[in-house]
Amino acid sequence: QLQLVESGGGLVQPGGSLRLSCAASGPTVGYGAIGWFRQAPGKEREAVSCINSSDGSTSYVTSVKGRFTVSRDNAKNTVFLQMNSLKPEDTAVYYCAADPDLYCPDHVPDQTDFTSWGQGTQVTVSS
Repeated sequence: QLQLVESGGGLVQPGGSLRLSCAASGPTVGYGAIGWFRQAPGKEREAVSCINSSDGSTSYVTSVKGRFTVSRDNAKNTVFLQMNSLKPEDTAVYYCAADPDLYCPDHVPDQTDFTSWGQGTQVTVSS
């Protein structure tokens, strides 16, 4: 099973930017897909984005398209989520998740398909 550690969260003003990192380690690193999810207070966890390790293809939910960009650095086994034009409704705990046998098609798979999860990092967008 993969070990995932998120970092990069914090407090930012509306319209600002943050870059989250997800560092992966373990025997199956470099396989499958890594997804980003978020959970706002009082709400269910929802999908944000996904990237495939094999070809770098990506998918996003509609609410973040054009503002968020997911990328990977295979040499460092790290996936990034660049978040621009942040809005108060982006406030949430952000989690990365992975599965070595998963492939993200044109959408982010259900969270139950991911077998490894990080501890989360808090993102707060407020003036």
